[in-house]
Amino acid sequence: MKNLSSRLRRIVYLAIALLLVIVITNPTTLFFLPASAKKSLGQAWTNLFGNVNEITNTLNINWISIFQIIVIVLFMALLNNIVHLILDKIEPKNGKAQSICSMIDSYCIYAVVLVGLVWCLSAIGINLSTIFASLGIVALIIGFAAESLIADIITGIFLVFEDEFNVGDIIELGGFRGTVTSIGVRVTNIQDGGGNIKIVNNSDIRDVLNRSKARSRAVCDIPVSYAADLQEVETVLAEILTQIPENYPEVFQNPITYLGVQTLDASSVNLRICAEVSEADIFSAVRIMNREVKIGFDKAGVEIPFQQVVVHHAGE
Repeated sequence: MKNLSSRLRRIVYLAIALLLVIVITNPTTLFFLPASAKKSLGQAWTNLFGNVNEITNTLNINWISIFQIIVIVLFMALLNNIVHLILDKIEPKNGKAQSICSMIDSYCIYAVVLVGLVWCLSAIGINLSTIFASLGIVALIIGFAAESLIADIITGIFLVFEDEFNVGDIIELGGFRGTVTSIGVRVTNIQDGGGNIKIVNNSDIRDVLNRSKARSRAVCDIPVSYAADLQEVETVLAEILTQIPENYPEVFQNPITYLGVQTLDASSVNLRICAEVSEADIFSAVRIMNREVKIGFDKAGVEIPFQQVVVHHAGE
């Protein structure tokens, strides 16, 4: 909400500045003034700045073109803020929509700068088509230099529309696990659980593991003592596993499964349990299951073994 109000204030300020420049540079826009007053105001403006049309014959640099540039910059900035305001107001209902909004948001600033630059150059009399036609070799060299940039842009488009992953998905990339926070023109941002953000060029994204495509499996191995009655332990465990989804329905939408005896270790019998959860809840699900099983076993008197060190004193 704070970001939205800041955006609205910025739009209002830019709109006011744009109107002021238009009114100052073109007094005839003041509709409430009589024709004689408009003419006098326009003449006074000319007398104030003089005739500067002959500053240069190469570029059309004069007060008119300067004010045109100011109007163009203010207009493009206003347009950019309006687009961002619309994007802020949109509430995407899924990751695909979030990815498209993120891509539009990233493209918007580049488009505004590029269009504004071309428009400003045209305002001062630079014929861009002639320049581009005469700089074919230079453009070719720049094209090779910008090969990676073009690859980033194209890859970013394919990432969004091929639905490999979207904003909000949890992915693993090069050993880094995190949530996709934005997909831009050049880069994709991934944030891990500690708040660290990995910025990856779109063209460098390959061999991605999308963990949000399907539900994940939270697995726990529960050690119990060899002295415990395994059948009684399994009965107690079944009751605990039934209660966990009832107490934590936001994490466990499906029943927790007891898979059986996983291993027979030196000091414990390890029982494995498994639950299907969303990838965002996989770590919290493990913590919840460990906690609830420990509490349930304590109440039932089931011993969970732990390592013990026996110290022998010499001479005893």
